[in-house]
Amino acid sequence: MTDASRQNRRFVLAERPQGEPDDRTLRLETVPVPQPGAGQMLLRNRYLSLDPYMRGRMSDAPSYAPPVEIGEVMVGGTVSQVESSTVDGFAKGDWVQAFGGWQDYALSSGSGVTNMGKDPQHPSWALGVLGMPGLTAWAGLTQIGKPKAGETLVVAAASGPVGATVGQIGKILGCRVVGIAGGSQKCSHVTDVLGFDDCIDYKDAGFAAALKAAVPDGIDVYFENVGGAVFDAVLPLLNPQARIPLCGLVSQYNATSLPDGPDRMNYLMGIILRKRMTMRGFIVLDDFGHLYPEFAEQMNAWVEQGKIRYREEVIDGLEQAPAAFIGLLRGEGFGKRVIKLGD
Repeated sequence: MTDASRQNRRFVLAERPQGEPDDRTLRLETVPVPQPGAGQMLLRNRYLSLDPYMRGRMSDAPSYAPPVEIGEVMVGGTVSQVESSTVDGFAKGDWVQAFGGWQDYALSSGSGVTNMGKDPQHPSWALGVLGMPGLTAWAGLTQIGKPKAGETLVVAAASGPVGATVGQIGKILGCRVVGIAGGSQKCSHVTDVLGFDDCIDYKDAGFAAALKAAVPDGIDVYFENVGGAVFDAVLPLLNPQARIPLCGLVSQYNATSLPDGPDRMNYLMGIILRKRMTMRGFIVLDDFGHLYPEFAEQMNAWVEQGKIRYREEVIDGLEQAPAAFIGLLRGEGFGKRVIKLGD
């Protein structure tokens, strides 16, 4: 069968969501498989990463990256296989880490693509602990959080791909680590499997009091990727000179207005000033992409030694991606959520 006779399923942005995305946000199209030209390769996407940042790309509000235009293929990291190539360094059958988007096939010039060889042991892990989420955890903690042995590290979304990795690195570096997660099952995983010292369920009515009891010496490093009520409970517990790496605010991504209640900006700035705290937002590939080789060497060693454990949630079928993404934003994911495309 020729490429011209094969079909490429793809999800394009149909409209910009107001609040939570729904079944009108993305549209499934079927088009012919694209034909590579000179200096291009055809990629067959095998795994698609689902990540909270994608919600921001659906919006045309000012951001660190341009939005997906209406009618364009939804962006996303992929693990793919090379079907044909005239790009130096890539041959048919190679597994690659790329940004093929929400579709079965993609064209690439090789820019930004990492060759994983013919037979990687866990190819989809390049979208998780060995890829962008792992780099986010490692770089945010080591370059901004700068934890010291004996300090208390608190991690939001502790059962997710970033939070789980942050906490385990914290334990390797000698910290007392307290996770925050939603539900008893996730909290049990965080303590019993990942080895955190404690985990607090933010869904419990007594969440703020339980968190305070879990950190009797206060919080030295808080890894933030949630915001909202979780940050409200953390803020008064932060120690002088605390560090806050900020990589996301998933609780706010579907918000259409500011939260109810008084303006808390002056309260936040006052605490930052009095306690001389550091809060730094970061975009991992822009700010720390140059550290990827160092990260990859260290993380591969930790994984091979069993010091870092990884949970992956694989969902079969490209058609399941929109619902799985909406569930991710609702906090329904448990581990790194990826879509498996094809067989």
